[in-house]
Amino acid sequence: MTDTTSGNDAAESKTESKVSEGKAAAAAPAPETAQPDPADHVAVALAAAADFKDRHLRALAEMENLRKRTERDVSEARLYGIAAFARDVLAVADNMHRALEAVGPELRQSKDASVKTLLEGIELTERELLKVLEKNGVKKLSPMGEKFDPNFHQAMYEIPDAEVPAGHVAQVMQAGYMIGERVLRPALVAISKGAAKAPAASANDNPDPQGPPPAG
Repeated sequence: MTDTTSGNDAAESKTESKVSEGKAAAAAPAPETAQPDPADHVAVALAAAADFKDRHLRALAEMENLRKRTERDVSEARLYGIAAFARDVLAVADNMHRALEAVGPELRQSKDASVKTLLEGIELTERELLKVLEKNGVKKLSPMGEKFDPNFHQAMYEIPDAEVPAGHVAQVMQAGYMIGERVLRPALVAISKGAAKAPAASANDNPDPQGPPPAG
């Protein structure tokens, strides 16, 4: 009987000890958690603001570039959109120019009023046509005497010409035209080779007037 009672007392003692430890642990204050540093919040906010500012500036730059590209595309479409029509009009200008060149000096000096009126009317029409073309960005190229430039001229052949330096335009068979900064049609030209070289003098061409020396 004594041993059983002693065992029960020991068990109850252990139970009471655990309960006391649990109560003590519950009664003990919880450890304080570390508070965040305000400087960290400021650094994060500044970084976010800098990132937002960078994205904002990039968006503004992209919008400005888009606006400029759009304006350029609209301007080029307005200018170069008439290229095909302008080429067709050039054929009319060429025919009028050929008609005026075909008129001889006798006809130009004619005292017939109707002939003079006709010629003046054709010349006036040609000038007005060129003005209208230039108003729409189409300019005539008349490269006579200029240095040959394959970007604007198309060489048809070479000719000797003492008055025009070699490599320069000596004749213009057909005028060229520009539209804006682009070549609408190159000028058809002949290139000067410079002055023609004189044939080399032969020894027989200038015989000694005194004849050969006498035999010794």
